[in-house]
Amino acid sequence: MPALAVDATAPVAHAFGACDAARFAAPLMGPADVLPAAEKPAWSPDLSSALYNVDGWGAPYFFVNDDGDIAVRPHGAATLPGQEIDLAKVVARAAGQLSAGGLGLPLPLLVRFPDVLRHRVETLNAAFNYAVSSTGYGGRYQGVYPVKCNQDRYVVEDIVEFGAPFGFGLEAGSKPELLLTMSCLAARGSPDALLICNGYKDLEYISLALIARTMGLNTVIVLEQEEELDIVVEASRRLNIRPVVGMRAKLRTKHAGHFGATSGEKGKFGLNAAEILSVVSKLKALGMLDCLQLLHFHIGSQIPTTTLLADGVGEAAQIYCELARLGAAMRVIDVGGGLGIDYDGSHSAETDMSVAYSLEEYAAAVVAAVGRVCDRKGVQHPVICSESGRALVSHHSVLVFEAFSASAPASNIDSATAYLLDELTDDCRGDYRNLMAAAVHGDFETCALYADQLKRRCAEQFKEGVLGLEHLAAVDGLCEIVARGMGAVERPRTYNINLSVFTSIPDMWAIEQLFPIIPIQRLQERPAVDGILSDLTCDSDGKVDHFIGGRSSLPLHELPSHGTCGYYLGMFLGGAYQEALGGLHNLFGGPSVVRVSQSDGPHCFAVTRAAPGPSCADVLRAMHHEPEVMFEVLKQRTDDGGATAAALARAFGAMPYLSFDNEVVEMASGMSSDSEGSAAGAAEDDDEEWEFMRGLTV
Repeated sequence: MPALAVDATAPVAHAFGACDAARFAAPLMGPADVLPAAEKPAWSPDLSSALYNVDGWGAPYFFVNDDGDIAVRPHGAATLPGQEIDLAKVVARAAGQLSAGGLGLPLPLLVRFPDVLRHRVETLNAAFNYAVSSTGYGGRYQGVYPVKCNQDRYVVEDIVEFGAPFGFGLEAGSKPELLLTMSCLAARGSPDALLICNGYKDLEYISLALIARTMGLNTVIVLEQEEELDIVVEASRRLNIRPVVGMRAKLRTKHAGHFGATSGEKGKFGLNAAEILSVVSKLKALGMLDCLQLLHFHIGSQIPTTTLLADGVGEAAQIYCELARLGAAMRVIDVGGGLGIDYDGSHSAETDMSVAYSLEEYAAAVVAAVGRVCDRKGVQHPVICSESGRALVSHHSVLVFEAFSASAPASNIDSATAYLLDELTDDCRGDYRNLMAAAVHGDFETCALYADQLKRRCAEQFKEGVLGLEHLAAVDGLCEIVARGMGAVERPRTYNINLSVFTSIPDMWAIEQLFPIIPIQRLQERPAVDGILSDLTCDSDGKVDHFIGGRSSLPLHELPSHGTCGYYLGMFLGGAYQEALGGLHNLFGGPSVVRVSQSDGPHCFAVTRAAPGPSCADVLRAMHHEPEVMFEVLKQRTDDGGATAAALARAFGAMPYLSFDNEVVEMASGMSSDSEGSAAGAAEDDDEEWEFMRGLTV
C-alpha cells in the first residue's frame, strides 16, 4: 500500500468541499471557460462549420448559414443565394402541428432533395463526357443506376427521368428489382438506356430478362457463373428470343479494406480466365458468339485511389480486347461500382471513409485506362458503362432525429453528501483519509490507487448490506471529482435519441460505417458538451460512439431548458443502402419522409410529397400479426364507454417512436377523465380512429 497512510479514527476534514472540488476540476476547462463572460471569444457559424468539417464532407451541397442552421444548395455550386434551403425550416414545416400550418409528421424524418439527385446525375455524366471529349476517346459514356443502393420508387423514377437525356439506364440484381427496372424504363426511360441484369439467376429471372427485349428494352444478361450460360441458352430457345450476353470477370486486381472483399481472385462473383474461355468456346460452338457484347467487373466499393482504379480498369480492358480478338461482338465495358464518396471530409485514401480523388478525376482515369489499352491492341473504343450508385444517391437525403434527454453533467459533492462519507466503515474511512492526503500533496498516482481501492471496498460492503445506496453514490461522486482533479478526461454525456440505429443507420453497427452526424441548428452557439448517442432499442449496440474525424464523442449543445424536444441532429450522406438494409429490431419501423424541391416561395422550398412512417399496426403486420384482430380482442376487455378503445386505436395507428407533441399529451389526459362527455366523445371517434389506423400502410 502507498505511503501517506493516516489514522482512520481521526476527525475528517472535508478536503473536497464545493470550493476544493471546483479547484480540482479546473484543469479540465479550456481557456475560454476561465475567462469572465464578457471576455469569452464569440462563437460563430464558421467555427461550427470548421469544427464539424462541413465543407470537407458536405461540399457542394451542405453548409452552415448565417443563422446557424444547416442549409442545402440543391444545385450544387450553381445554386444562387435565393435558392438555398434551410434544413431547420424544412423540419419545422414537416413536423409542425397542423393547426400551425405544419404537416404534423412524427420524427424521425427522412428529407429527400430530388434537385440534389438531378445534380448528381448531371454531374456524373458531365464528368465522363468531358473526359471523353478532352482525350479524343472514340466511344461514349452510358451509365446505369444499380437500384440495390436505394429501391425507393421515387428515387428510381427520378434517376431515370433525369438520366433520360444521357441514355442513362438501370441495373438489377434480383427478380423484383428486374420487374421494377423493366417497368420504370418502359414508362420513362430513354430508348437507348441499358438494363443490366446482374446477380445469380434461375430460369424465371432469365426468361424475364429475355421478355424485356421484346418490349424494346436493351437488356443485357451478365453471367456471374459459367453454369448460367446453359440456362440462358435454354430460355432463349424456349422463347425464341436471341439474348445479349455479358460476362463478369474476376480480376486479379483488388484493394484492401472492407469494401474490397468482393474483388480479386477469391471474390464472391465472376468468372476466372479459364471459365471465360470456356464460355467463349460454348458460345462459338452454338453459333452465338455474336451475342457476347459486354464485359463487366467490380474492383470493390469505395475505390481509394485512381492509381488502383486505373490498374483494375487496365486489366479488364485487356480481357475486353482478348474477347474481341476471339470473335465476340464486344460493344460495352462495364466498370461496375467503386466511385467513392468522402464520408469524413479528409480527401484521403487512408480509410474506407474517404477517397483521394474527385468525380472528374475518377472519370478521367477510367477513360484514359480503357483508351490506352484499346489503342495498344488496335480495338475500337467501347461504350463505357459504370454502376455508380453510392455516388449518385448518398447526398440526396438527410435523416433528421431529435435528442429528447441527456445524462446529467458531473457535479460537485455538497455538504450533505460529504457527511455521508463520515458514516463509512473504519477501513473505508481509512482509504478516504489516505485519498485526501494524497490529493493535498498532489500525488495523483497515489490518489488513483486509493480511489480504486475505496470504490472496490465500498462495493463489496454494499453487496453485504453494510452500506446503503446513498453511501455508494457519495463515494462514486468523490472518486469522480478526484478523477477530474487529476486531469482525467470527463466521460462523454449520453444523449438519448428518438431513433433506431438498427432500422435507420444499419451500416453503422453492422460494418462500423461512419456517417457525418451534427446538429442542424444552433450552430451559431458554441457546442460545450461532449456526447455520445443512445437509441431507443433495448440493445447495447444501439448507440453511436464513433464519429468522423476519429472522434469518440460528438460536440453537442445543452438541451433546451424548456423541454426535452427541439434539439435536432442530422445524419448525412446516408442515401445509399440504409433504407433497404434496415430491419425491425424492437419493431421500430422507418422514418416519415418528405420530398423537398427548390422553389421561388418565401422559404425557397416546396414540399412535394409527405408520408408518415410505418405505424405500429404496419410493423406488426410485417411480422404476420393481425392488428385488426388484436384490436378487437383488447377492445372486448374495455368497459368505459369507448375511451380506452379510442386510445388503443390511436396507439395502433401511431408510429412506434416517442411522441412529444403537447396536443397528444393533452388528448391522452382528457381520455383518462371519467366524465361522460369525454367518454362519449371517445366512443363516437372510435370507428373513425380505427378506420384511419387501418388505412395506414407501409
